[in-house]
Amino acid sequence: MRRLVFATLFVVIFATPASAISLFNKHWKEHYLANNPNVLFVSAARKAGCYICHVKGENKKKVQNEYGTALSRYLSAEDFPKEWVKANPEEAKKRIIAAFKKVEEDLSKDGQAFGEKISDGELPAVDSGL
Repeated sequence: MRRLVFATLFVVIFATPASAISLFNKHWKEHYLANNPNVLFVSAARKAGCYICHVKGENKKKVQNEYGTALSRYLSAEDFPKEWVKANPEEAKKRIIAAFKKVEEDLSKDGQAFGEKISDGELPAVDSGL
């Protein structure tokens, strides 16, 4: 019984942020990859997966690449509790897409805007470890 209580508590504590993060990933793919004619970019982005925002080989919970850091200024998992997202899926999507559009204007370390890089078929971060 004790194990069940600890397992349930563990899931409750750690599931909500992860589901928000997976929601961000889902909407990123829908927004940037779903109708993108650049097959090479779509393939590279799908292969990159979590490393669109994180650094390969680093702790994903603690380390973000430059794009993930910039995006986190506009988007936070804490602002998307699981219950709220279930009750307001369209509003959640709208807020997430708005954050993607805002971060498109921010500059990468190489001087290009993230949105420009994505439009050119490049992954947004130069420091993702890929």
